[in-house]
Amino acid sequence: MQEHLVSSLQTLFYKRNAKRKRESSYDVTGGNNDFVFIEPGETKVFAQISGPSIITHFWCTIGNCDPSSKTGAIGHEEYNVRKTVLKIFWDDEENPSVQAPLGDFFGLGHGITKSYVSQPLQMSPEDGHGFNCWFPMPFQKSATFTLTNDCNTRMRLYFYIDYETVPRLPEDALYFHALWHRELPTKGVPHDARATHADWVFGSEKDKNLTGEGNYVVLEAEGSGHYVGCNLNIHNLNPSLLWDWIGEGDDMIYIDGEKWPPSLHGTGMEDYFNLGWSPTQEQCAPWQGAILAGDHHFKGKYAFYRYHVQDPIIFEKSIKVTIEHGHNNLRSDDYSSTAYWYQAEPHRPHAEILPVEQRLPVDEEQFWWTGRVTTAENTTIIK
Repeated sequence: MQEHLVSSLQTLFYKRNAKRKRESSYDVTGGNNDFVFIEPGETKVFAQISGPSIITHFWCTIGNCDPSSKTGAIGHEEYNVRKTVLKIFWDDEENPSVQAPLGDFFGLGHGITKSYVSQPLQMSPEDGHGFNCWFPMPFQKSATFTLTNDCNTRMRLYFYIDYETVPRLPEDALYFHALWHRELPTKGVPHDARATHADWVFGSEKDKNLTGEGNYVVLEAEGSGHYVGCNLNIHNLNPSLLWDWIGEGDDMIYIDGEKWPPSLHGTGMEDYFNLGWSPTQEQCAPWQGAILAGDHHFKGKYAFYRYHVQDPIIFEKSIKVTIEHGHNNLRSDDYSSTAYWYQAEPHRPHAEILPVEQRLPVDEEQFWWTGRVTTAENTTIIK
């Protein structure tokens, strides 16, 4: 009998000592209003679950009410999945273990949705508006789910949270965490300051990163646990019309306070995401892929993911997951990411998420020709 085994195709025949439960937005009156309303600016606690339990699946979708409609029509306000923030609190903690815009949490940034499939996260039809998370989430006492609506319109939230109640959790059970981060722009080198375009894209002989300083930080955590991956979203903001590949940045993952070079040092951005040769094709596999692959001459928007489910990266004291933004951090683009990991509590406190105006995608032409102002957490926004 397997009391705490997370189900898989290979373990379905084991007897399980658990009870299947569900929280959902169903209409308790028996009607068809199977949703929760969230007003503009409101933070709604939409689920509270008692433990010990293991959440096995989380599905939701959102829609925005059309204020001009007399029939209550529902649509999708532009960038609504970047304007909406998901937080999850375990065991009555005050600082959330999960904090991310809704769309980013489910694997795709830029404030958009698109149907794609990975093993732990999926966006499903219609047009990627059905969100699924299969990461198991154990907790001892309680789980509290909140959603903040920073849209201009009233929102409907539909959700299922499927979970198992268990007699007890293993003593070494770790808690699930997810954290979003953005840097706009990354602090690179002006394109016109380089001797040649090739020097700027690939670096010259003088460009050597021997410290890792200035790398984009995907995750910085303290405690013991294991990192299980991230999605990384990049918007190419360089005005050059030449061949303009966004990659060449090495991944560097520092475990338990080690110095450069870290024990996990990679060979390039597309290599970390298990792609190759400046990819221009979209592909979604169980553990890695490219949901968006840019436009002509590598302009536009990219979205990559790599989930270390088969090969988690273990840490005992701390972990710092970084990647260069271009070789030797030469590029200045819009980077955002969501990192996923498990660890023993307490976790390092997360700063409050950026306000909505600093989460929205930028107009690249406006970005090229307007000034920038530095804000909190090494993030910059358009004036």
